[in-house]
Amino acid sequence: MSIEELYTLYLDSSGVSTDTRNIKEGSIFFALKGERFNGNTFAASALESGAAYVVIDEAEYQTDERCLLVDNVLYALQDLASHHRNALDIPFIGITGSNGKTSTKELIRDVLSRKYLVHATRGNLNNHIGVPLTLLEIDRSHEIAIIEMGANHVGEIALLSSISQPDIGLITNIGKAHIGEFGGFENIIKGKTELFDHLRMTEGLAFVDGRSEILMEHSDELERIIYGEHPESYVNTTIASSDLFLTLQWEGRRIESHLVGQYNQSNIEAAIAIGRYFQVEDESIIEAISSYMPENNRSQLIEKDGKQIIMDAYNANPSSMAAALDNLANMKGKRKFAILGHMLELGEDSPMEHYKLIELARIKGIDAIFIGDEFQNVEGQEEARIFTDVKDALTALQKIDLEDTVILVKGSRGIRLEQLEDML
Repeated sequence: MSIEELYTLYLDSSGVSTDTRNIKEGSIFFALKGERFNGNTFAASALESGAAYVVIDEAEYQTDERCLLVDNVLYALQDLASHHRNALDIPFIGITGSNGKTSTKELIRDVLSRKYLVHATRGNLNNHIGVPLTLLEIDRSHEIAIIEMGANHVGEIALLSSISQPDIGLITNIGKAHIGEFGGFENIIKGKTELFDHLRMTEGLAFVDGRSEILMEHSDELERIIYGEHPESYVNTTIASSDLFLTLQWEGRRIESHLVGQYNQSNIEAAIAIGRYFQVEDESIIEAISSYMPENNRSQLIEKDGKQIIMDAYNANPSSMAAALDNLANMKGKRKFAILGHMLELGEDSPMEHYKLIELARIKGIDAIFIGDEFQNVEGQEEARIFTDVKDALTALQKIDLEDTVILVKGSRGIRLEQLEDML
């Protein structure tokens, strides 16, 4: 079946699905394969659940004309999404980076939504499957699309850029997230700046944090708009306060956010810059940022029984951990305590990065406990309080007086630190 024929069926459908548990009547089911499943085996179930068609790549499951046989289901999904994107004549904004992708995407979404009908990546559907699914949710009523792109290997951002074809690109920052999977920091730079490579080839526009030497260097020949502290900055702010929530000064105006941490300054500046570029009124920009509430355990502030809990248990890497500890240390007038979960996908760097994290907490004078197998492998930090899992740590936490304390809870989501919210 040609992509044009498949696209005609898609336009007449109610959308696409890759999960038989949420099939819509009249949708197209793509029978993807994974390490532990074969979507082809669910084709009949998808049709019974109301799918109009199923896309399969194993002939034995082609039971009638509603079963569309292709060479590779994943490639068919990606090709369909790319074809659909090329049929849409609206601005596409691509966002990637080591930290802050989702928060920045949501801030930009809320700012632009003050003037436009915007479609943005839901949750973290930012990989080789999530990006095509996001593209296929966009319809002709939308005026701007925001596509979040994640990666842990070189070449992935190039692929996602080729599928989504962003006109505008933004890399939030470059840190040590997934350094083990990337195979070193230089490969992280190479992988993330593939978005800039795409913009260079397509004569697109980059929004660049002027504080980042790496991003400034790699965007040097691009058409770009600079934000942050830089002589050529389009938007620059100063920090008015960062005790708990971040408050910024911008051109004589005050922006009181519900975001925790000075590291969110550049994320807010990116949203302001893109909002201004798309001619959203300044007051509307401020209102959108001030009303934005982080969710899904991303820098959420929870007040409970005299304690203030910074719940940031969705993701963690050396860069974001250091920024979170810096922010906690800079808070005034409160006792500070950190509950830190281990960081994943660091490869051979893991023991050293976990050692450095324990050492940073000690240098900053932050009382802390550390949870997870990766901390167990650290040598030379015998005085650190290290626990195998959340249950193991809870026994120790119940013996610590945390009243009138700011508590940072941060770690990779695999260790499930969010369970502690009800226990603290």
